[in-house]
Amino acid sequence: MDLPVVWFVLSAVLWAGYLLLEGFDFGVGMLLPVLGREDKDRRVMINTIGPVWDGNEVWLLTAGGATFAAFPEWYATMFSGFYVALFVILLALIVRVVAFEWRSKIDDDRWRAWADRALIFGSWVPAVLWGVAFGNLVRGVALDADHQYVGTFADLLNPFALLGGATTALLFLTHGAVFLALKTDGDIRRRAGDLAQRLAVGALVVAGVFAVWTQLAHSVAWTWAATVVAAAALVWLVVATRARREGQAFLASAVTILAAVVLIFGSLFPDVMPALDPANSLTIRNASSTDYTLTIMTWVAVLLTPVVLLYQGWTYWVFRKRLSTDHIPEHTGLTFAQVTARSDRG
Repeated sequence: MDLPVVWFVLSAVLWAGYLLLEGFDFGVGMLLPVLGREDKDRRVMINTIGPVWDGNEVWLLTAGGATFAAFPEWYATMFSGFYVALFVILLALIVRVVAFEWRSKIDDDRWRAWADRALIFGSWVPAVLWGVAFGNLVRGVALDADHQYVGTFADLLNPFALLGGATTALLFLTHGAVFLALKTDGDIRRRAGDLAQRLAVGALVVAGVFAVWTQLAHSVAWTWAATVVAAAALVWLVVATRARREGQAFLASAVTILAAVVLIFGSLFPDVMPALDPANSLTIRNASSTDYTLTIMTWVAVLLTPVVLLYQGWTYWVFRKRLSTDHIPEHTGLTFAQVTARSDRG
């Protein structure tokens, strides 16, 4: 086996899993101020992803770990060159985790409002910046002969990368709205379906422009297949949301994201980080670990990946039913006064 190629493909699979699963998590958080008219509405929205969001984030840890182990020079160059953007993403994800875990700990409207703001911030920022980062990877960045990034942060905010950020934001918003329509009942389901119908049209336009630009400027002939699949899935998404076929709409949204990942990684190959000067590009050859390292990683992946997939699939099956405000109990957390009193005694 050509192990560097195998691990390039596996890296694409891990990123696809992360963007597919965390995509609707981000979408739900981004839509919190739009669909969450009352606290119970917001609690329903959060509870739809409550059992799965942390499991979905494991895909990011695995993708990052696989990149570090399989392509250490790619990891080093990307995390040094994109340091500011990746630091902001990490900060947003930490804030998001805190909002999830602490929102219900204190029974106070102001406390919950701050948690909601943190959750919205922690969802919007990664949703946009991941698209900007992948857009720059596809376009190519300023690397010197030592594969060090020599550009500026402003160079990363070019029109193509910003369009990539708008694309991921719209795709995740739509993905989240469709997921909420699939997982809730009552008024939230109706409003989420209405919103998904409108967002699907915007996603079709913006993502379509980005896919065609990517294909014409940075891709090869075979990736036209991914572009066509993405376009067909987006049209299917628009039709399904209009017909209120929520299962089909979610499948169409998922296919769109997967096709986009194929287009991105297909555009990169055989590079992992193209340079504006092709002679300085990082490729799957000059950025990969030794065959011995990749062989050990391959055996670990073969043995453990099925276990992880089975466990995560079981989690989704257990929490498969719809939620509504009728399922939401009254708050049981401590008030600020009770927390303060306990702190004074302790």
